[in-house]
Amino acid sequence: MTTRHLIALVTGVLILSILLPVGLSLWLAHRQVETKFIDELNTYSSRVALRADKVASQGKRALKQIGNFKGTPCSDEHLLAMRQVSYSFRYIQEVVYLDNDVPVCSSLEEKSDASALPGAGKKTKDGYRVWLTTQSDLGIQRYMVGIGTEHYTVMIDPASFIDVIPFGAWRIDTAIIGDTNNVVISSGGKIKPDIIQRLQQSPGKYVEENGIIYNIQHFPDMRISIATWSSSLLLEKSWHRQAFIWLPAGIIIGLLTAALILRLVRRLQSPQHLLQDAINNRDIKVYYQPIISLKTGKVVGAEALARWPQADGSFLSPEIFVALAAQAGLSEQLTRLIIENVFDDLGKWLHHHPEQHISINLESDNLTSDTFPALLSRKVNHWQIKPAQIALELTERAFADPKTSAPFIARYRQAGHSIYIDDFGTGYSSLSYLQDLDVDILKIDKSFVDALEYNNVTPHIIEIAKTLKLQMVAEGIETEYQQDWLRQHGVQYGQGWLYSKALAKEEFILWAEKRL
Repeated sequence: MTTRHLIALVTGVLILSILLPVGLSLWLAHRQVETKFIDELNTYSSRVALRADKVASQGKRALKQIGNFKGTPCSDEHLLAMRQVSYSFRYIQEVVYLDNDVPVCSSLEEKSDASALPGAGKKTKDGYRVWLTTQSDLGIQRYMVGIGTEHYTVMIDPASFIDVIPFGAWRIDTAIIGDTNNVVISSGGKIKPDIIQRLQQSPGKYVEENGIIYNIQHFPDMRISIATWSSSLLLEKSWHRQAFIWLPAGIIIGLLTAALILRLVRRLQSPQHLLQDAINNRDIKVYYQPIISLKTGKVVGAEALARWPQADGSFLSPEIFVALAAQAGLSEQLTRLIIENVFDDLGKWLHHHPEQHISINLESDNLTSDTFPALLSRKVNHWQIKPAQIALELTERAFADPKTSAPFIARYRQAGHSIYIDDFGTGYSSLSYLQDLDVDILKIDKSFVDALEYNNVTPHIIEIAKTLKLQMVAEGIETEYQQDWLRQHGVQYGQGWLYSKALAKEEFILWAEKRL
């Protein structure tokens, strides 16, 4: 992945790093309130369930107590006993004595005129019969829950099952629903029949409609269901309050995360990281500037020059990124890439033209590396070319300490590679190194070529090279006059725009093939 792509990715992450904590804080605020809302609804439903169980249990205890009466049915003693039971148990509205399911007398009437109670459609697990009826001795049309044995029935007001005070932060309504036909027996608020049907079809699940959340619990023994519901508008108001608590925390976390990512982006945009990416992705290309024999005008080889294409189509100056590589500790990686590219580009061409050579710039930092001699050896053997076809150009900095550099230079020469002294005369080292080091070619810097007409330094450089029996390559030749002057003074080779600029591999091969 290139730095450009990575920056695009990090930018997306940067946006998410701000939005995600804010969104998460809002979600947590809503989730917290929603959880509290559901918990309170569940708590209330559980309390209603406990109340319903308590009421039913009280009815069963009342039946057991009246069932112990041994006297004459509907006698004064019997009526008193039924009234005592009705009075003693707070949820019991009436105790009825039955004969073949026909009410005979009750705690309210000495003689009952009520018709036979409907047959109990279901028994509880412990054997009690259950009714849901509007029939009573008082002639009042009101649903009552009847729990009975063979001879007794106790009537319980259904409202007793939901007589629970909610302790939550919002109002909760309740309704008792008969399971037989989904009729609302008792309710603390209005509930639509279609909601009841949906609740019955999805027991244990919450149903939301028009800003109201519903829940239902079944009590099969009592042949009833208890629905609870509450408005979610209160939920929204509470959520807004929670959001004011959570949102600042989300914003702070988002800003801190964004600051860290911005710092990372700045590092990724640093020249060192961009150069590392360019090396890793092999974006650094090699161009070849021809080297010409000044005597014959024919090509004898080329200097390999690194080029770093930029997004706008331009090339970053090697003087900038080569120095940057040295500062960032990437010089060895960069040189390795250039060497590999040279062989990939021109290995086959050099094999077919053994008289041609390519010179590669070797930075002074890389002179002592054990990596490059082995690399050059492998590449030379792979392409079956002569070691002399690969020359190494070293700047004067590489010769600053002859005692250190001499063994490494000798190693390259023993392997068959020619050694160039690049940009001769521009450094600050003593000229004595020329006597101590075994080199082959001296390159006259372009600045001396440009000053031929008014500078006497160039003739002296030429004389030094002749004295040491070094061949010479003049850089930066741009005019016929410069070419003629250098040839007349014994310079063997030249390169510059008079012949050609640095060319991509395909262009160089086409150019060179015409001048062999």
